[in-house]
Amino acid sequence: MAAGGSRAFAWQVFPPMPTCRVYGTVAHQDGHLLVLGGCGRAGLPLDTAETLDMASHTWLALAPLPTARAGAAAVVLGKQVLVVGGVDEGQSPVAAVEAFLADEGRWEHRATLPQAAMGIAAVERDGLVYALGGMGSDTAPQAQVRVYEPRQDCWLSLPSMPTPCYGASTFLHGNKIYVLGGRQGKLPVTAFEAFAGCAMAEGSVFSLGGLQQPGPHNFYSRPHFVNTVETFDLERGSWTKLPRGLRMRDKRADFVVGALGGYIVAVGGLGNQPCPLGSAEGFSLARRRWAVLPAMPTARCSCSSLQAGPRLFVIGGVAQGPSQAVEALCLRDGV
Repeated sequence: MAAGGSRAFAWQVFPPMPTCRVYGTVAHQDGHLLVLGGCGRAGLPLDTAETLDMASHTWLALAPLPTARAGAAAVVLGKQVLVVGGVDEGQSPVAAVEAFLADEGRWEHRATLPQAAMGIAAVERDGLVYALGGMGSDTAPQAQVRVYEPRQDCWLSLPSMPTPCYGASTFLHGNKIYVLGGRQGKLPVTAFEAFAGCAMAEGSVFSLGGLQQPGPHNFYSRPHFVNTVETFDLERGSWTKLPRGLRMRDKRADFVVGALGGYIVAVGGLGNQPCPLGSAEGFSLARRRWAVLPAMPTARCSCSSLQAGPRLFVIGGVAQGPSQAVEALCLRDGV
């Protein structure tokens, strides 16, 4: 554990993954952290599946994915983990959907997506899986909304989203699914920056930083890192851009964001430095100000992340190359 910040945050370092990877798919199930697929040192999608027992801090190899893939979506359905879409070894989006049966340690094929896609945003509600957006084989962003019915093993189509996108963030609030940001081809979706980070807390969604693209009303002639903070009030349905004094301390993109211990936290990523960032900072929801948090032990960008209880896991990513690091930001005991 490292020395804490204003709320005694600390890093917990777990044993490194047996396989280094970036764009891996992660899930948490019954005290186990599953890391599935991703891209290895050769830059090709993997079929490797591994799990960390968080009690014993030991890694175990799982049966390999039937379809090697990177950048897939994953949803936990009871004792199953459903893996949806992604990109294959030929750099093409895939339609394959596969379920890992935890009790049996094996994979089963499920009904394929109606259309191959990578960068899908997926969320579970009431036992159904909603898959939103994505990018198809024609490289065009998708507006499709599909819902998976596990009992029937079938996908049904719902009304399309107003805005096609891929790589978006999703949040459940009441009976609504919010789809935020993402990308449309090479451009970020309007009102969001590319590689920005999003988190939800206390009835608001926070959009942080990113790589801002040049535009007709933009002074810059090339993309540049930003530290801006915008909030969306879920009840009022309105955006607020926080003043300059409440911006992040570091300009960053392609970083990890989470809500932990009354803070919105931002970790790692890319900035104006020649290497990935290791810095971490937290915005206190009560005090309305940023605080420096302990630096991430392994500076990285393009990480997978997962929030499990009082821990925000930062998994793999890119340091000097694909990383094996698994580290979690958490609050010290008694805080």
